[in-house]
Amino acid sequence: MARALLKIQRYFRRKPVRFFSFILLYLTAGSLVFLHSGFSGDSGQAGRDPLTLAENGPLSSESRGLGLIGRVFKDTRRAARFGPPWMKGNGQDGPAWVSAGSRSRGAKGKNTKETEDERAKYIGCYVDDTQKRALRGVSFFDYKKMTVFRCQDNCAERGYMYAGLEFGAECYCGHKIQAANVSESECNMECKGEKSNLCGGANRLSIYRLELSQESARRYGSAIFKGCFRRPDNVTLALPVGAVIQNMSVDKCVDMCTEKEFSLAALAGDKCHCGFPTILFTLHEPEEEELCIHRCAGEDFESCGNDEYFVVYQTQVQDNRCMDRRFLPTRSKQLTALASFPGAGNTWARHLIELATGYYTGSYYFDGSLYNKGFKGERDHWRSGRTICIKTHESGRKEIESFDSSILIIRNPYKALMAEFNRKYGGHIGFASQAHWKGKEWPEFVKNYAPWWASHTLDWLKYGKNVHVVHFEDLKQDLFLKLKSMVLFLGLEVSEDRLLCVVGQKDGNFKRSGLRKLEYDPYTPEMRATIDGLIRTVDATLKQRKVTRVPEDYRPR
Repeated sequence: MARALLKIQRYFRRKPVRFFSFILLYLTAGSLVFLHSGFSGDSGQAGRDPLTLAENGPLSSESRGLGLIGRVFKDTRRAARFGPPWMKGNGQDGPAWVSAGSRSRGAKGKNTKETEDERAKYIGCYVDDTQKRALRGVSFFDYKKMTVFRCQDNCAERGYMYAGLEFGAECYCGHKIQAANVSESECNMECKGEKSNLCGGANRLSIYRLELSQESARRYGSAIFKGCFRRPDNVTLALPVGAVIQNMSVDKCVDMCTEKEFSLAALAGDKCHCGFPTILFTLHEPEEEELCIHRCAGEDFESCGNDEYFVVYQTQVQDNRCMDRRFLPTRSKQLTALASFPGAGNTWARHLIELATGYYTGSYYFDGSLYNKGFKGERDHWRSGRTICIKTHESGRKEIESFDSSILIIRNPYKALMAEFNRKYGGHIGFASQAHWKGKEWPEFVKNYAPWWASHTLDWLKYGKNVHVVHFEDLKQDLFLKLKSMVLFLGLEVSEDRLLCVVGQKDGNFKRSGLRKLEYDPYTPEMRATIDGLIRTVDATLKQRKVTRVPEDYRPR
């Protein structure tokens, strides 16, 4: 054997050109084999590239075969805008000619029931024409791992109201259903990623309404639908710029107000008004949306309001009235804590307070990612006296008594624990992986952190000198009034125009999407029994201290 190898070595030493020729032929043959396997895989369903985005409109046989568009979701054309939910016929979700049809679920198994109960409502089985799609937003497909949840999650994150599945592997998103309802038996293909559920059929869509994305679903292209509002007493002062527009549509009014750099676009028939939310037009009292019914001249599926009731959209223009922030002009001798259990919305509350007051907030810790996102008080020592309040998660008596007053934020422990677990394993706006949720990390986390949720609140109520309790859920539900009470507690004058500006910029850079839900309940009965007991203890203490009790939404019955 050694002698044979020696002969080969001498052969190539004498003929180096032959050696390099041999290497070249070897590499060429390998490349051809690789390319052949790639094309042969693409030619069938099993080999299609997962998460390949299809353009809006027909999914041609050529695009089915190649699947080379890429793994990035991207809507390459301007999304079609459709009117608010009142533009429905006979309580339907699409044009008047769309039959509501059967409300039975076109899917099977326990997972679908959970999906319907928690994230979305099954609407029915609908015709899908490749030349005229039933759902005309973005679309994507995955011929290996498509699930109902995956389709719903991706449509919801993009602000769509509906998600539809077809051929067991294709997902379509849209604001309106523009097709006819058919028999449930025609949506009969199993999902590629979960055999227990059905994902449409051949040219048939299983469509879901995304119940948990109502806020984001009120987006129409770049604009956010705010509601139907009564005409302000003095339109000229409340909405200083206006014009009559031929063939009025939401697009045209929003574009005009965006060009003139206003954050509000109000449609009143053929008139378009632009402005900012002010005490003259607060958007605090929305009217019944049916009062705004008036078809736009330029778009059948939109409503443009009338002389008495305006349809209002928020444009992409940033309202700069509340964006200026600075350190306190003189160092304060009073230290106010912004205290919360981790995952209870402390960073979000800091964002709101900074915009509402114009002053930076500080922190008991230092987080470089928060500093880079604009929380400039993060680098100051927490005792510097240059910030309006100081973030802290501490719960010891010594640490609590270091502060002269505190705003205590309390959040539903079921939500707070999950938020903190996501932050710990996925970052400030990321998500923990399925491996973390299903591994030993989650049970251990709940075991250690759930008692801390209760002890944190109880310690601040016991040792805090001047405690102002704010429930996270109440702050979300009535942002203007709750934030106003927080500003007053901090000893500052309230600018209502500034607060209205904050309402329009409320999310900030650290809002984790609430749409990406787990496909199962991570809490075991034992966990729930323990946490419910802790909630009762905290609720009893709040009641005893004569402060706002825990919201009924999560108060154990």
